[in-house]
Amino acid sequence: MFAKIIKALRNDVVRPAAPENLIYAVGDIHGRRDLLERLLGQIEDDAAGRDAEIIFLGDYIDRGRESRAVVDRLLAFRGHATLSARFLKGNHEATLLDFLDDPQVGASWAQFGGLETLVSYGVSLPALTDGTRWDSIQERFTSLLPADHLAFYTSLELSIERGCYLFVHAGVDPDLALSGQGEAEYLWIRDAFLNDNRKLERIIVHGHTPEDTPVNDGRRIGLDTGAYATHRLTAARLDHGTVRFLST
Repeated sequence: MFAKIIKALRNDVVRPAAPENLIYAVGDIHGRRDLLERLLGQIEDDAAGRDAEIIFLGDYIDRGRESRAVVDRLLAFRGHATLSARFLKGNHEATLLDFLDDPQVGASWAQFGGLETLVSYGVSLPALTDGTRWDSIQERFTSLLPADHLAFYTSLELSIERGCYLFVHAGVDPDLALSGQGEAEYLWIRDAFLNDNRKLERIIVHGHTPEDTPVNDGRRIGLDTGAYATHRLTAARLDHGTVRFLST
């Protein structure tokens, strides 16, 4: 009986209304400037001159070959006349920042896409061994990292709320109130969020975990369709509570 009451309370969450403005959310780009360019063109055509907001969900870098070019394009896009942009931090950007603070992070970063980012900034890499001098690589990367790129990485947001939607990179911990979530949850969570079916205080719009197709199940909207490998970069179009997907 007690378990049934708790379950009922969890599913009796009252969410705010959907936002009235047009919003696009863009999944993990991972160094694919070509796909980003195509998707931005689709969004511009779809918006058809309407004022709208684009929220990028993080993981702009790593894995794909054009991480630097992706950031250049995002910086340029901030000046768009009718589409205002907001940028969330992904776990890959967090790792880049960790590497700037601690060169020994380089060994782990290299294993999940960091090498491609370093090369995109012009860092010449030796053959990697257990004795690789990551401090030298960090110094070289720091010297090649443009000031506006560093400012971009350090200014990335952890979460954005819009009406019934919460935009984050990875997800949330269903066992915590939204007010109790932090970087560990927003950037790194996976199974504990994806495998839970409780109704949450907001519909979570996220990337981080690649899926064959975008997801909209009333609880979450998942937009990572593995662009760097599948060539499919996906955005959600959110307009007065309706959800539609655009994809390359």
